[in-house]
Amino acid sequence: MKPVIGITGNISLLSSAQPFNVNYSPLGFSKAIEKVGGSPIILPIMDTDNAEELISIVDGLLLTGGEDVSPKLYNEEPRMVIGPTSPERDRSEILLLKEAMKQQKPILGICRGLQLINVVLGGSLYQDLSENKDITIQHVQKTKPHHPTHSIAVKEKSHIAKIFQTGDYVNSFHHQVIKDVADGLTVSAWSQDKVVEAIELFENNQSILGLQWHPELNALKNNEQSLAIFADLVKRANDAKHHIKARKETPYYNI
Repeated sequence: MKPVIGITGNISLLSSAQPFNVNYSPLGFSKAIEKVGGSPIILPIMDTDNAEELISIVDGLLLTGGEDVSPKLYNEEPRMVIGPTSPERDRSEILLLKEAMKQQKPILGICRGLQLINVVLGGSLYQDLSENKDITIQHVQKTKPHHPTHSIAVKEKSHIAKIFQTGDYVNSFHHQVIKDVADGLTVSAWSQDKVVEAIELFENNQSILGLQWHPELNALKNNEQSLAIFADLVKRANDAKHHIKARKETPYYNI
C-alpha cells in the first residue's frame, strides 16, 4: 500500500456568487505527492480534537502555507504589520503537529508550516519582513511562482543537503520569517541576508523538515529538486510505516 500523506487544508469562500465556505488545499501539494508515489488526503480544519485518529490513518503529515501564525502563540501582541490570522487553523494544525510527533510520523512544513513548527517547539517569528533590518533580498518575489529567484546556503551533512546545495536557487513568497529558533531545531539552510530557509529535526525517532520556500509551485514544472522534496517525504513516511509496524510486531518479554 502506498504511503498516505495527510495534507492540511484551509477554508475559503467559494465565490461571491456562491457565498458558502469550502475546504481546500493548493493543488500542487496533492499532485506532487501523487507523482512521487504517495496517496494524498486533505485534512480539514476541525473544531473537535480528533488529531489522534487522523494521524493514526496517515503515514506522514504535510503542513501547508497560508495565514500568519498568531503572535499570541509566541507571547507577542499583534502589531500593525501582521497579516490575517486564523485561530481555528492554528488550533487544528497544532493538534495535528503534536500528535504526529507523538506517533513519530514524518513531517514536512512549507512556509507557514515551517513557521508553525518553530513556534510550537518554542521559537518566535518576525511578524513582518520590515521588522528585520538585515533584510536585503526580495522574499516576496514579483517573478512568476515557478521560477526560483534567490540563492540559499546549505549546512553540510544536513538532511536538506541530500537535495539542495549551497548556491542553489529557490522561489520565495512570504512576509514573515523566523526570529528565535526553537531549541532542538537545526537551521540547515538560509538566504544571503540570513533569513532561515530550512529547519530540521532528525533524532529520537523524529523526522521533521521545514522549508520557507514553495516547492509545490514548481515541482511539476520540470524542477527535479522541488519534486525530490515530496519524494523524500514519501520515502520517510514509508520507512517510518515499516519501522512502526516492526516495532508493534516485536514481542515484549517481561523478564
